[in-house]
Amino acid sequence: MFHRHIPFLKAVFLYSLTAFGGPQAHLGMMMKNFVQRRHYVTEKELLEYNAFCQLLPGASSTQTVTLIGYKRGGIPLAVLTLIIWILPACIMMGALSFIVHYIDKKALDTDIFKFIRPMAAGFLVYAAVAAFPHAIGNTITWIIMIFSVAATYLFFKQPWIFPSLIVLGGVATNLSRKRIPQTEQKPKKIKWWNFWLFGIIFIVAGFISEKAKKEDWPHRKPINLFENTYRMGSLVFGGGQVLMPMMYEQWSVRPEAIKKKDEDVVQIDENDLYTGMGIVRAVPGPVFSIASFAGGMALQDMGTEMQVVGCLIGMVAIFLPSALLVLFFFPIWNNLKKYAAVYRSLEGINAVVVGIMIASTFYIMKDISITELKTVSLLNVGVILGTFVLLNFTRLASPLIVLGCLLLGYFF
Repeated sequence: MFHRHIPFLKAVFLYSLTAFGGPQAHLGMMMKNFVQRRHYVTEKELLEYNAFCQLLPGASSTQTVTLIGYKRGGIPLAVLTLIIWILPACIMMGALSFIVHYIDKKALDTDIFKFIRPMAAGFLVYAAVAAFPHAIGNTITWIIMIFSVAATYLFFKQPWIFPSLIVLGGVATNLSRKRIPQTEQKPKKIKWWNFWLFGIIFIVAGFISEKAKKEDWPHRKPINLFENTYRMGSLVFGGGQVLMPMMYEQWSVRPEAIKKKDEDVVQIDENDLYTGMGIVRAVPGPVFSIASFAGGMALQDMGTEMQVVGCLIGMVAIFLPSALLVLFFFPIWNNLKKYAAVYRSLEGINAVVVGIMIASTFYIMKDISITELKTVSLLNVGVILGTFVLLNFTRLASPLIVLGCLLLGYFF
């Protein structure tokens, strides 16, 4: 089985090294890499996976990639896919925790990444165009898409907007029952082990962490770090833009409020955390990889070995709940799809996803100079259009497009 899936795992690895632009661009890259070039999933499947993951807490782009692996080879391949996807970004961010104090902060303002944002907009345009004919086909889906574009653009930074729109879209297409009648199908048996594992880890980690805090266990910091990070990964909606403020409040603001001196409290200097927040956006892969950096920074005063352990704790604790939840709820979702009410919901859900992609494109472009009479504006417009044209009309691999944008930033 492993030998048969090596080409797929190679594709995931290449994707992990070139997935710049944050979660907004990841869907477009998945559309190119896993749908158009290699046909590992269909457009409809990818839209469904993405919409389903938006309903769950955790890293949605990571969960979507994991489901592609799950669809092709079950849980073993899903786990391998997850590891290959997160490892490069987590290694880079973990290494940053060792060298952050030696970095010239001014040097971080390099222009090499300045065309990544317009490139991300180009990927989003491509994804929206590719998904449009599969999602928008009647009046109600047009209405849902237009409403989703407006609502997403206005409330883009609110973590509740994506799951709320997806639920509303599913309800809207259930108002008519004529197109998709109910047919009797026998649901499959649900396996509960990973959901129980998720709950047991959540409860046990919370109990031990609280006990260690109350009884003032020596060197309890790694225990508290795992509990804090696992809790964030279990509860955060809205992706990295919501996770990073949570980390800042938990590890930079709250420790300052503790009046008595506590050497074992998990604390990260706010300037160091700000540096990590800035650099993670220039690193390919999931934004949640900042947890690897935060874990290393939290345990750096305990020695090099424990700092490495902190990076591992951060990586495992932030992604584990996402994986357990998506691999538990997805079989349930497949069972629910056997009921016409849920199957009808997919019409509205897919229309919402297209609306979110269009709104995300506009949201990204509002911070890109494209209307000024300057060379950089012309280059930005060229990158957006060039990315779309290359993706839509050629078989050029997306890593080469990313490399071209980085070189463009270096020379211009």
